[in-house]
Amino acid sequence: AHIGVMDDRNRFAGLCVAALNALTCVIARLLVGPLGDTETLMTDAQPRGVHHGEHACHALVLATDQPADCAAVTAIFHHRCGAGVDAELSFQRQAAQIIALAEAAVGIEMDYLPAGDFEELRGLLPKAWFSAAQIIFNRLRQLKSPEEIDLIRRLSRITDQAVGEALGAVREGMSEMDLAGALTREIYARGAEQFRMMIVATGERSEYPNVGPTHRVLKRGDLCRVEIFGIIGGYHAAVCRTAVVGEAPAEAIDIWRVLIECKERVLGLIRPGARTRAVYEAFMEKFGELGLPPISFVGHGIGLHMHEEPYLGKYSDHRLEAGMVLGIEPLVFAVGKGFGLQSKDMVAVTGSGCEVLSDQTPNDDLIVIP
Repeated sequence: AHIGVMDDRNRFAGLCVAALNALTCVIARLLVGPLGDTETLMTDAQPRGVHHGEHACHALVLATDQPADCAAVTAIFHHRCGAGVDAELSFQRQAAQIIALAEAAVGIEMDYLPAGDFEELRGLLPKAWFSAAQIIFNRLRQLKSPEEIDLIRRLSRITDQAVGEALGAVREGMSEMDLAGALTREIYARGAEQFRMMIVATGERSEYPNVGPTHRVLKRGDLCRVEIFGIIGGYHAAVCRTAVVGEAPAEAIDIWRVLIECKERVLGLIRPGARTRAVYEAFMEKFGELGLPPISFVGHGIGLHMHEEPYLGKYSDHRLEAGMVLGIEPLVFAVGKGFGLQSKDMVAVTGSGCEVLSDQTPNDDLIVIP
């Protein structure tokens, strides 16, 4: 069930939207009292995050030991989001039922909700019991529905095409701002609603992790790292490509070849049941041949947030499942030669392996800018 924008006639519903702005919404049936373990909860909650129109969905778990109450809440929110409900059940009656849950347990994302909104929510629901539920929401977001994957696949191709076309639109002597302008034009023209974190890093600036465009002019031999997060309906797709102006230094070609081999090794290991740390360790076996400083992860979940669980890295270990969507990004910044290199692709875990969703721009060789 999904929370959309509530009718202003109901103060409680309106406050839920305002206080929980920009968070993913899932209504799950929980037992009153301390939140249960994640595995038990998953049997009752739908692992989905949804955006409705121009409004972000919002994180709210209403807990009750009365299934009828939970059904009434679901009906209200579906009604306001456009799904049909029994015409005999008026909005006022539904609102009264949701207000009756004011003493229930409420799970929210404590690490995301602004303190002021949380205090206002507690003031309006003084008898409700609030608990941190971010672990639950993180788990719910990991598995995407077929419809979500279709949307992310379309967005991944849009983002990939935009990056490729932008790199093809610039020449030696043009600036990073020219490249950023081309990228902005392309990503909107191809259907993205907005974007986040545009990275345009050329020449010596390509060694810096997350930098935006400047008026630096492209020079022959420059390595150019370009990454952007395209957005449709609140979902993100991130693609990074590395190009060279003219001819690349020999060291850059050698490093790029290893990074692509690292990517192919990772893709060959992604399948349901694979352990994320094992995938990272296999990546590091190949990456270690470069003798360069390692990165702490080679991939991460992505969807309603730019970074989600699971991480394919050394600090955690998860089991991959069909329906997960990952950003796979072998990279190296601290080369010591005045350049950095990065490739990032969107990848969906399928029933038998994986699918590269950002499949529009050839990436096995460095893209050449004349």
